[in-house]
Amino acid sequence: MADFEVIATGLKFPEGPIAMADGSVIVVEIAAGRLSRVEPDGNVQVIAELGGAPNGAAIGPDGHCYVCNNGGFTWVDVDGMLFPEGTPDDYDGGRIERVNLETGEHEVLFDSCNGNRLNGPNDIVFDNHGGFWFTDAGKLWPRQIARGGVYYVAADAAHIEEVFYPQEFPNGIALSPTENTLYFCETMNGRIWSYSLSGPGQLAEPLVPSNPENLLHAPGGLLGFDSMCVDSHGNVCQATLFQGGISVVSPTGDLVEFIDLPDPLVTNICFGGEDLCTAYITLSATGQLISMPWTRPGHRLNFQTE
Repeated sequence: MADFEVIATGLKFPEGPIAMADGSVIVVEIAAGRLSRVEPDGNVQVIAELGGAPNGAAIGPDGHCYVCNNGGFTWVDVDGMLFPEGTPDDYDGGRIERVNLETGEHEVLFDSCNGNRLNGPNDIVFDNHGGFWFTDAGKLWPRQIARGGVYYVAADAAHIEEVFYPQEFPNGIALSPTENTLYFCETMNGRIWSYSLSGPGQLAEPLVPSNPENLLHAPGGLLGFDSMCVDSHGNVCQATLFQGGISVVSPTGDLVEFIDLPDPLVTNICFGGEDLCTAYITLSATGQLISMPWTRPGHRLNFQTE
């Protein structure tokens, strides 16, 4: 088991960590429907009450926080641990929201694409042009599934494009340090996909669905993949469910190492601190934000403050 420091407890299914320059970490609390700031001393301040189920989050070029809101979950408590189970009766679709971190004011940017509503926006990453990629994981009902996809929004935020559809519960998404490769994972399949890019929002090659050449990593067994980020060596640091930890996967698809952590739903990781050598990780079932030193520096995200 890895050595780590617990920064905050009692969070309502934290996700989407963003390490800020002042030492605080912004997280979503999915089960509480809010965006929060965790201070270095563990004090938690609510930034905005968003409702639904805010999921992935990232800082945009305007300094605002962009949030993937999946619209809501039903929840089950198992021995004091919280697990998402299904879709609530009051669910009315997913959305992409923009939050002013100073005032807490927020607005919906997108709730549909080409006349089709967004079902469960999940994770987000900005490129250096100011556009962003995001995943929509879809939604589950007892006898029905709304399938997911991967989308791109250009820097002017005037247009949303459906790039991959359908996908099987796409979740984490990241860009390589050079931004010539897009990564995303499928949760329940435990797969990481890799696609070459020729420019902002543009695939380098025509899309071939389920092309094995694009399958980066698929270990099999009882595990799931949630959100991800990349380190300065270009490794994909993949939050891993059920086994509970971080799978570090090389750009060639090899498992470099596995960081074992005490929570079955390890959902996200980001880098901050001096030289980006501190990993901040969300242990969602137990409601914790932790930090630990990282062997390799993380890759600095676009628009992440120094």
